[in-house]
Amino acid sequence: MSDGSRNRSDRRSPRRPAAALLLAVATALLPAGTARAADGDGGFTIEDSRITESSGLAASRAHPGVYWTHNDQDGPRLFAVDGRTGKTVATVTLRGVGTPRDMEAVSVGADGDVYVGDIGDNLDGSWDHVWIYRFREPERLADQTVTATQYTVKYADGPRNAEALMVHPKTGRVYIASKNEDGGGLYEGPAKLSAGGVNTFRRIGEVPWVTDGAFSPDGRELVLRSYFSARAYEWKDGRLGTDRPVSAPFQRQSESVTYTLDGSTLLFGSEGSGSRVAAVRVERPGGDAAATGKPSGGAAADSRGTGDDGKGGSLTVGALVLAGIAALWFGARRSRGRRRSG
Repeated sequence: MSDGSRNRSDRRSPRRPAAALLLAVATALLPAGTARAADGDGGFTIEDSRITESSGLAASRAHPGVYWTHNDQDGPRLFAVDGRTGKTVATVTLRGVGTPRDMEAVSVGADGDVYVGDIGDNLDGSWDHVWIYRFREPERLADQTVTATQYTVKYADGPRNAEALMVHPKTGRVYIASKNEDGGGLYEGPAKLSAGGVNTFRRIGEVPWVTDGAFSPDGRELVLRSYFSARAYEWKDGRLGTDRPVSAPFQRQSESVTYTLDGSTLLFGSEGSGSRVAAVRVERPGGDAAATGKPSGGAAADSRGTGDDGKGGSLTVGALVLAGIAALWFGARRSRGRRRSG
């Protein structure tokens, strides 16, 4: 089927209602101290009413302080959002690509190009290929239409659902992390993407449930986030190294993560109208702030369970609530799956 013949009716798959209910209940049960920590100073609130499903986030290289985001179930367009005000300063529409199915991730490469991952598959592997769209960051921020290149992507071990696409800031290589309740995989693309054929991504590592990821600007670390947590992996010779927990806010629909351009802060985004992008200072192992870091106002509690409001233990209680509900939900899903296959 040609790209032009794709339509919205065959790509829209409903969000799992159980997952949405889980997240809503878990958020409601979190202690008030955790909510205040997630909405502390730093970060910004997305003001554009058109952005209701912010599924990816990436710091612009050409325009410091500006962040690219997009809806997942939308036409081929991206929004450039000013990190100081939360207001959209440009809407960029892509031509030369088909109708997106499920755009889930965005990353900016060292080459100055923006990479968009149309890689979501809520039916867990129903599509035998997905797409990456690539375009040059505009020199001028204004509403405009740009020509993009479309790449066809397949996985060496078969179709899968994914929400994280990362471009390494030094090598320019593209990576995708798949999403699975029993654990996903990290996939490496070819050294150079080809628009003329299929780009096969091969599994190079095991990762947990992932909703987004980002390389640090120096390329030495990869952060992967999920609905309930985040981890940072040392990046050595193109492979995952030692990992550690990263302080991350609890959000209603935890969807995105990116570094600020200077690498001092991580920004965590969520879906929903008027969603908050929370800022978290980057810390070294052992608790020291990053050498280039500046206090961001502490948008999340630290890993010991003390929020920025000083009330210890609230984050720990919230984490236990979330973990308990998640375990029950995933257990019920597996039980239903066994009954269907029996």
